[in-house]
Amino acid sequence: MRSKPAIIRPVIPDSVYGSPLISKLINGVMQDGKKSVAAAQVYKCFDLIRSQTGSDPLAGFLTALENIKPQMEVRSRRIGGAAYQVPSPVRGPRRDALAIRWLIIAARERSNSQFHTFAEKLSAEIIDALNNAGGAVKKKNDTHRMAEANKAFAHFRW
Repeated sequence: MRSKPAIIRPVIPDSVYGSPLISKLINGVMQDGKKSVAAAQVYKCFDLIRSQTGSDPLAGFLTALENIKPQMEVRSRRIGGAAYQVPSPVRGPRRDALAIRWLIIAARERSNSQFHTFAEKLSAEIIDALNNAGGAVKKKNDTHRMAEANKAFAHFRW
C-alpha cells in the first residue's frame, strides 16, 4: 500500500497542435530518447492524414482515439488460491494511455510491404480507427469481449 498518492505531473502540450494527447503520442512513439525523430514522424503522419482525408488531422486523431478507448477491462484477482479475471471499468487517464499504446503497437505491427515509414503506418492505423477498423480497434473489442465473458465474476470487484 502506498503511503501517499503518486504525484501526477502535467503533460506539456506539443508545439504544433497544442494538444497534450499528441505530446503523449510523441512520447510513446519515441525510442532511445530520440524525441525530435518521433515528433517528425508524428507530424509527417498528420500531414499524410490531411492529404488523404482532406480534413483536420487533430480532429481525426481525437475521433480515432475515442474509437479505441476501452470502457471495461479484466483485472486478475486471486481469491482462495484461484485467479479470476474480474471485469472492471477503466478510469479516464488509463483509457487514454491504453488507446495510445494500442495505436502505436498496431501501427508497428503493420506489414512493411505496403508501407515504408512509420509515419505511413501510423496514419493508416489512425484512418482505420476513424472507420472503426484496424488492429487497435480490434484490441479494444477483444478486451470488451473478455470483460463480457467474465461478467459472472463481477461480484469479486474490489
